[in-house]
Amino acid sequence: MSGGRLFVIGLGPGDLALLTPEAQAALDHCTDLFGYLPYIERLPERPGTRHHASDNREELDRARAALTLAAEGQMVGVVSGGDPGVFAMASAVFEAIESGPAAWRALEVTVIPGISAMLAAAARVGAPLGHDFAVVSLSDNLKPWPLVLERLGAAASAGFALALYNPISRARPWQLGAALDHLRGILPAETPVVFATAVSRPDERIEIVTLAEAEPLRADMRTLVLIGTAETRRIARGEGRRDWLYAPRKVSA
Repeated sequence: MSGGRLFVIGLGPGDLALLTPEAQAALDHCTDLFGYLPYIERLPERPGTRHHASDNREELDRARAALTLAAEGQMVGVVSGGDPGVFAMASAVFEAIESGPAAWRALEVTVIPGISAMLAAAARVGAPLGHDFAVVSLSDNLKPWPLVLERLGAAASAGFALALYNPISRARPWQLGAALDHLRGILPAETPVVFATAVSRPDERIEIVTLAEAEPLRADMRTLVLIGTAETRRIARGEGRRDWLYAPRKVSA
């Protein structure tokens, strides 16, 4: 069988209104969809499309299974929340291709971007990523924790705003607290911190606190954490309205 194709599809942060038309068109073409169970559950069942859900730590196995079906001639989609190239399935797919059968290199593979959690969260509070920023995963499953702290410290010391993915989970309950403590030694106590949980979904929760007030208990597995800089501006709005944050377009030396 020939003519198979693989789409690596970003589903956005959750609300179907934030799913791009390109992503929807790819989903409509697929005979098989692979993904982490909560992402697969977002997708409506369609006649003629098979859903293959798996656990969060099975990325390479998921990628290999999808590539195998695509090589057999199927139209296959691998889905990720947010953007598939940001701590998600695109890297796993290409890692599997590099180490897999030569035939996989001949497949047509299309990566379809999605609205990432950091961009959706930033939009909720203004423009906190409007100048230079860095993106760091707090998961130490695939990199050592001292390297995480080294990268956080380097980025914060250089004046980058931070977007923190994978801040906390049942298996990793302490890393966010350790990261915040590390950053308190570098950034001013009043630096704004945003805890954006389940952005665009019905149970969305957005909190803006200072670095001094930031506590790990504000986060869960669905949370994206944004940390400003000494330059970040906060506009108080009063009357129960959420403040706005923005990064000034001009930064002093």
